[in-house]
Amino acid sequence: MSPRFSPRRSLGRTGFVATQIGIGDLADRSLPIEQCVATLRRALDFGLNLVDTAPSYEDGYSEQIVGQALAGRRDGVFLIDKIDHFDRPVAGQVAASLTRLQLPAVDAFVVHGVREPEQWIELVKPGGRFEELEQVVKAGQARFCGVSAHHPEVLRLAIESGKCDVVMFPVGPFVDARYVTEILPLARERGVGSVCFKTFGAGKLLGDTAGYNQPLAARPRGKWSSGGESPREDGSLPRLSVQDCVSYTLTCDPDVALLGMSFANEQDAALAAAKAFEPLAPHELDRIREAAALAIRGKGPCWWNPEPNAGTDLPAE
Repeated sequence: MSPRFSPRRSLGRTGFVATQIGIGDLADRSLPIEQCVATLRRALDFGLNLVDTAPSYEDGYSEQIVGQALAGRRDGVFLIDKIDHFDRPVAGQVAASLTRLQLPAVDAFVVHGVREPEQWIELVKPGGRFEELEQVVKAGQARFCGVSAHHPEVLRLAIESGKCDVVMFPVGPFVDARYVTEILPLARERGVGSVCFKTFGAGKLLGDTAGYNQPLAARPRGKWSSGGESPREDGSLPRLSVQDCVSYTLTCDPDVALLGMSFANEQDAALAAAKAFEPLAPHELDRIREAAALAIRGKGPCWWNPEPNAGTDLPAE
């Protein structure tokens, strides 16, 4: 298989030259691990060179998949793992992750899913969990550290602290505008790598799901939510195309856009959209944002925004 993608630019100050597309969580315990490993290796064969995982992704299954997939091909791949629990010592979490990965180190550990500024402030207090994470870097178990966050103000504080080499946050057709208008420019200015997710809005923008293939709560036909859209003739709700979602995110231009690609057909659709990408004009971005606001309706709160329904006229669900 010939690589479709080549490294594009440095991931912030890390010096690692990353592909524009990264590989998001592939774990699915309903599938045999051999199939998941083969799917990840297929993405690597296309040339993608950044992989993201976490202990909480299918209770460690993702890390096992990643470790097996990278066996014998670790060089040239930037591997990000997470610290999920802020009420537990970091060292033990790191040791458990490296055991599941069967690796001596990763490229970056990031504190995972920080939702409020107060939580970040607690993490970076002297003797706090972020200081423990910095000790992990000094011990050689990671080269870099950072944060994954679901609040623009958390990200601002993290970037301005100078403590983060990499920040991870939502960028896509339906996210809080500050991620794009404030956080991306600030990360570029400070030399902090940006790795972004939620291109497809947890799947909500592409299909009728409450997120990550979870079914919608049953509602009578035509009454999907207060103020929501009625189903189309085929019974489905409004949705966006893969091309629209991928083109929107890539036009915003994070260093890396993580795309979940659990199956070969998902990989093919997402990577074909990335390969065909041309930057969108402002009026095209406006069109996609408007379509996303319709497609998200009736599908539950968007937990990646400080105000989950920001950008719609819906009441909170």
